[in-house]
Amino acid sequence: MEREDLLENYLKQTGIWHRFIEKKETIHTADAAKAAGLELHRVTKNLVSKTDEGEPVLLIIPGDKRVRLKSAARALGVRRVSLVSFEEAERISGYPPGGTPSIGHKTRMRTLIDRSLLRYDTIYCGGGSRERLLELKTEDVIRLNNAIVADISK
Repeated sequence: MEREDLLENYLKQTGIWHRFIEKKETIHTADAAKAAGLELHRVTKNLVSKTDEGEPVLLIIPGDKRVRLKSAARALGVRRVSLVSFEEAERISGYPPGGTPSIGHKTRMRTLIDRSLLRYDTIYCGGGSRERLLELKTEDVIRLNNAIVADISK
């Protein structure tokens, strides 16, 4: 089954509101926002990471910000959080970097979402491939991931 089909099946199972936006292939968030004609701060970076104990975690931050790994570690109650390689991120999430959605991953991960994203009713994330974005209600991203809201970007 294609990655896009896995994501679409997950969306059907949950029954949440969503909208796909087709675009040219991109990897980086800034390129994706530009290709889709969206404001960068509304397109999220979905950063697959690991704690010092090897636990996979997902960090969701605005596209125009950088992650604060020490703040993420504090919010998770661990000593350290580090980003993983593109290859490991894909193995954990089931999606390629540049296409990683905020929900519906192959591996269930504890999730942190940056507090600044709560000001938006909807946010955009990878749509399961590098050729599309997915718009979701911010509250659904938090609920489906049981996400921790924290200040993790600068």
